[in-house]
Amino acid sequence: MRGVAYEQFGDVDVLTVRDDLPDPPVGPDTVLVRVHAAGVNPVDLSIRQGSLAGAFPHHFPIVPGWEVAGVVEAAGPAVVDFRPGDEVFGYVRRDDVQWGAMAEFVPAPQRCLAAKPRSLSFAEAGALPLAGLTAYQALTEVLDVGEGDRVLVHRAAGGVGFNAVQIAVALGAHVVGTASPRNHGFLRDTGVAEVLDHSAGPISAQLSEPVDAVLDLVGGDTLADAPRQVRDPARIASVVDPAVNGMGGRYVFVRPDAHDLEELGRMADAGQLRVPIARAFPLEQAADAQALVAEGHVRGKVVVTVR
Repeated sequence: MRGVAYEQFGDVDVLTVRDDLPDPPVGPDTVLVRVHAAGVNPVDLSIRQGSLAGAFPHHFPIVPGWEVAGVVEAAGPAVVDFRPGDEVFGYVRRDDVQWGAMAEFVPAPQRCLAAKPRSLSFAEAGALPLAGLTAYQALTEVLDVGEGDRVLVHRAAGGVGFNAVQIAVALGAHVVGTASPRNHGFLRDTGVAEVLDHSAGPISAQLSEPVDAVLDLVGGDTLADAPRQVRDPARIASVVDPAVNGMGGRYVFVRPDAHDLEELGRMADAGQLRVPIARAFPLEQAADAQALVAEGHVRGKVVVTVR
């Protein structure tokens, strides 16, 4: 099998394109997906650097990538929802780290997949699952965002942030987003009611009044300021900094969920959710794709196209 892999933790130079990767196993409840596109996310860099070695079993060689869009090649005998030829997308976080999406095929537990939204290209669908699920689960399960809530989303023009502002708007919220000035018009065009400059001092001092809920995608000093941004600290969620738990808020680590993926697909097909692609790289340039994500100033998502 052809794909990108690495044999040890390290910097981006450990990534190599190989033609000799073993064929992945297809278990009873596993779907083998022929990959068309794989999203690139900061967590891919953390895994490559060994930061999650204490959280999941790791087996080398490791193929990176937890987001995928493609076509079902084969399905295990216990799979009931998918069959060969189906177009799917998903967040392929298995119980161990080895078989990722930046290869010709990826073995995905059926709980990780849903039907690909008809309105999205494979590249767009491959860039949605991880960031979309993170935003959706934080907003609906942790923050319980609903009609009329004032919701503050930090780093609103990034991968998770842009999904979050769109989902919050679809839920009927009044959305406040933070971003650099170059992204303010981009966010207003998406329905963000107020845009604040993240570099112009503490956000709490820029708000006209505290908000009902805060989604932190930055951590550090930004999260430390969050209790002054919100009416109730219990409605602070962070996807980057577990220190939020000590403030009375909640740390969010996204999980695969077929129902939530279906809901993201419904929103995309209803025109409520779009997926801007910052740049698409061929498989041979996967290292360049990760390097671009590492810069941290990407508007939208970076993807690797496999087919």
